[in-house]
Amino acid sequence: MKKLTLIVVSMLSAVLVLAACGADAGGSGNAENYPSESITYSIPFDPGGQSDVEARRQQPYLEESLGQDVMIQYKPGGGGSVGWSELIGKDPDGHFISGINIPHIILQPLANDDTGYQTEDIVPAAIFQATPIGIAVSKDSDIESLEALVNKAKESPGSITVAGSGRYSGHHIALLQLQDLAGIDMQYVPFDGAAPSIQAFLGGNAEVIFGNSSDLIKYEDDMNILAIGSEKTFKPLPDVPTFKELGYDMTPGIDRGVAVPPETNQEVIDTLETAFLDILDEEGVEDEMYNEGFEPKRMGHEESLEYIEQKTEEYSRILENVEGD
Repeated sequence: MKKLTLIVVSMLSAVLVLAACGADAGGSGNAENYPSESITYSIPFDPGGQSDVEARRQQPYLEESLGQDVMIQYKPGGGGSVGWSELIGKDPDGHFISGINIPHIILQPLANDDTGYQTEDIVPAAIFQATPIGIAVSKDSDIESLEALVNKAKESPGSITVAGSGRYSGHHIALLQLQDLAGIDMQYVPFDGAAPSIQAFLGGNAEVIFGNSSDLIKYEDDMNILAIGSEKTFKPLPDVPTFKELGYDMTPGIDRGVAVPPETNQEVIDTLETAFLDILDEEGVEDEMYNEGFEPKRMGHEESLEYIEQKTEEYSRILENVEGD
């Protein structure tokens, strides 16, 4: 009998050990010991872009605060959708995270039923940066203000060409929103990326451009920037009014953050939220962002969720208005 009892006890112990190992390997993992291995930080774009630049800045700070190696990988394709489709299928243990961009993660599912993910699948841990989008004309243009541009567009509907990066992108939605608020119609000319759109505009192939703040700063001497999409005066462009200051309730921009797979443990999300937002307190980091044309942003998990919901409602209304025309 003693021998049988020992066998049963040994079997139960083995089962419990296996169950514990299984719990740590899948699901939400062991949040108390997080992170227990290196973290893959996926960038759903090509190397060298703005998302990559920020991830490289964050990498050493994350490794120090989390105590693990942070490996940056690139998963370009579909304007980010390939990478975000991969994210939602990963184990929710916090060891695979992905950079996210707004409005991309909202507009893609709204405009296309086959993106491979839905906005609600994306679980943000934090939003840490923004690239405000501004509107500009060439230096030799007779348009000297946003009001003058709106008046000209009203006089000649559809005659003004506007360069931007992609369709159903941050630039495109900025144009749609301005047209909706101002009651005007302009002709959008999409290019395959921000750099080609800037070069086309500087080459005289479009009268107006919606551009990223980083590009507008770089080519500031070659254009007249009429408005910028920041909430308040944008530090690197102190003389440029915001859209809001000019009477248009819009803050176009590209927000960057980090997300985890669905069903990730809240403690893991909290750990990542703290790690990413604490970087903004490191000496010189915010100044570096401003110098590069970016805007520091501080949104934790809950605030990011609310922000994405707010932007989803905002963009849905704009697209409904366009489709209804």
